[in-house]
Amino acid sequence: MSKAPFDDLVWLNPPPAADVREGSLHVRTGLKTDFWQRTYYGFQPDSGHFLHRKWSGDFTLETTFHGRYETLYDQAGLMIRHDETAWVKCGIEFTDGAKHFSVVVTRGHSDWSAFRVEDDFDLISVRVTRNGDALFIQYRTDAMVEWRMARLAYFPVEYADLSVGVTACSPQRAGFEAEFTDFRLGPPLSRDIH
Repeated sequence: MSKAPFDDLVWLNPPPAADVREGSLHVRTGLKTDFWQRTYYGFQPDSGHFLHRKWSGDFTLETTFHGRYETLYDQAGLMIRHDETAWVKCGIEFTDGAKHFSVVVTRGHSDWSAFRVEDDFDLISVRVTRNGDALFIQYRTDAMVEWRMARLAYFPVEYADLSVGVTACSPQRAGFEAEFTDFRLGPPLSRDIH
């Protein structure tokens, strides 16, 4: 029998509650948890919940999840991390009263891009493929057939030794709930972006 997809992962900043039931990871976040570095807000929280494993070189990382988004900045998705000042997180973030696909790229300072996902959806899949110095970020809701590109981000090859996995944060509260139904990590699928 093969291992469940979350068995060999470890926590950075364990949440107050997390367990695997019927193959899905259920997470409930702690108070004021987030990852950010300096830009615009000036603060540097490194308190978000991140369940990960080590990886070197190129890869494709993918998860499917949903959450109970209620409060500003409730968020869940994937994270690729070299250290506290070099990382990328991407997934769904609750802002302006709606679910947005959000990508934060951090190399000393964070930048943030977000767009409202117009599809009415429950589950969303997020995929990150690393090829050399590029991270190709895609998403697909349960209402979509094809993957859509969200961002092609620069991430230097010097960031070779990484931690990769799933993340959930709630900067404005405690108790955001997310469920990750799967986790896949392996060699890069392709260099094709069209």
